[in-house]
Amino acid sequence: MIFDRKEQKLLLDGRKYTSNDISKLIVGGGKAFSPAVWELLLFLNKWFDDSTTIVVHTSGSTGTPKELLVRKDQMMQSARLTCEYLNLQPGDTALLCMNLCYIGAMMVVVRSLVAGLNLIVRPASGHPLADVKEPLKFAAMVPLQVYNTLQVTEERQQLEQIDILIIGGGAVDNTLANEIKNLPGAVYSTYGMTETLSHIALRRLNGAFASEHYYPFNSVKLSLSSENTLVIEAPLVCDNILQTNDIAYIHLDGSFTILGRKDNVINSGGIKIQAEQVEKKLHSLFSGSFVITCVPDSRLGQAVTLLTEVQLNITELKDKIKTILPPYYCPKYIYIVKQIPQTENGKINRIGCRNLAQKLLLSQNI
Repeated sequence: MIFDRKEQKLLLDGRKYTSNDISKLIVGGGKAFSPAVWELLLFLNKWFDDSTTIVVHTSGSTGTPKELLVRKDQMMQSARLTCEYLNLQPGDTALLCMNLCYIGAMMVVVRSLVAGLNLIVRPASGHPLADVKEPLKFAAMVPLQVYNTLQVTEERQQLEQIDILIIGGGAVDNTLANEIKNLPGAVYSTYGMTETLSHIALRRLNGAFASEHYYPFNSVKLSLSSENTLVIEAPLVCDNILQTNDIAYIHLDGSFTILGRKDNVINSGGIKIQAEQVEKKLHSLFSGSFVITCVPDSRLGQAVTLLTEVQLNITELKDKIKTILPPYYCPKYIYIVKQIPQTENGKINRIGCRNLAQKLLLSQNI
């Protein structure tokens, strides 16, 4: 693997580009390139400059999006950990199909530079495999991209040709997980965040090694806070010990399970309800998107609220929910909405969902 940026070359569609080549292409302007390739060239221009750091953006799924300044040498260490874990080799073909504002996409490029992968570039879209003909060794996608791909026969066939697929940027729900089980390649859910420079743990979703547990890289140390939130010590990729908001359980073998986020706990009448756990139990009732959130309530403090894009009979839905959930877990309010709020990169915007639910409740009471 190559960790000296001056020695790195990008293998793009089988052709090698040095840092000098990238500089010359940038000078020529973007008219000769597709928007996706031009975005890649701009990122590479920043990667190869003299600065030892680069700016990345958080997704804003649980708070205000922000910029972080991260070290390039630590990004390369993150790339090494993933490539070694997945046994990626020079010349293996990798797909870049996500927005290069975010760490997940940046790390696809950095892995290609460090490990000599052959990069194939497509726009960040809901159907990244629509015009991909090359066999792919490795791809990274968000859950929505995988879901959309599985709905189109030709794209699904291409997905089935991918040897290794990692899915990050959001939770893999039960419906998607069940479809993934039938894919012949190795599929993993990732755990990580911008601060850890992509993932620090992987969970196999299919095959003989499928598991509910995430397995951290060997260099990562995990513990729990007094509130049972995950604490991460990953010195190769992050200088500071990270106190996350993810409520977790650490198993005896060092693997862990994520139960939900601390800020997604709904305190309803003194009962603490984890929104993600309720969603998991209700997935069988929905053929489309839905989310559990809450609104202020004078008696309960917070009232469990369900938003869904699915057109259905609310009375019948409430009756079905009562057969699945304890009474105090059942949504007090259910609203059918045109669209569940999402961040730019396709995650559920939890703050946006709470705001929308409160707006709907207020309009109902006027």
